[in-house]
Amino acid sequence: MPISLSLSLSRSRAAPLLALICAPALALICVPALAHAADFNIPDASPQYGARIHVETCDKESCSGPARIELYRRADKSLVQRFETEDLAILLDDKKQPATNVTQLYSDQSAIIIADFNFDGSEDLAIRNGNNGGYGGPSYDVYVYYATKKQFVPAADLTELASSKLGMFQVDAKRKRLITFEKSGCCWHMTTEYAVVPGKGLLDVYSKEEAVRADGERVDVIVSERVEAKAGGQWRKSKRTYRVSEYYKQ
Repeated sequence: MPISLSLSLSRSRAAPLLALICAPALALICVPALAHAADFNIPDASPQYGARIHVETCDKESCSGPARIELYRRADKSLVQRFETEDLAILLDDKKQPATNVTQLYSDQSAIIIADFNFDGSEDLAIRNGNNGGYGGPSYDVYVYYATKKQFVPAADLTELASSKLGMFQVDAKRKRLITFEKSGCCWHMTTEYAVVPGKGLLDVYSKEEAVRADGERVDVIVSERVEAKAGGQWRKSKRTYRVSEYYKQ
């Protein structure tokens, strides 16, 4: 049986009823879609490569969710390889573009990072896979380029390194070191450096631990360094204590 609204209803009785009936329909018409899929082209992602990125969910300031990345050669625009990630969680810059190759600590890091991670002379690739790092920080899937296979291959050890610390590791190309950072609360910090041993993987070769004492006045700094950069190599350690006001004056 059809339902009709009587015009004789008082204003106080009709308003709630009309709101109940009309609000869902009006919401579909009046509320704009805040999130949408988006495509980005980064022609200068590295000296060798450009990248096309398709992300399922974006708004004016950020993107997240599943994404597809196509890496292409800058020289002739030919496709190199396609990749997927479950969560390309990124902020957009002032030009509404995703950043590349930014690994600044305690900052939003890039959608993709291209550099020679294993120091073999070929550019490698890291793709944001969400915020699974320490303190909800950025995390990455890492791929290294194999010249013999002519493709990028997942690197489990580098992915673990880029997903378990405070964001993406930093690359010191001159010293051939990968550098990670950790913290616990305000008063404990750890910096670790890794060498990449051909055919064997990562080897931690240096660490610096900074621990502020309970009195808040002094900080213990413990530096450990391998005498030889090889597994089983002996460590040389030193410990010094500083006044907090002097050590952190910069």
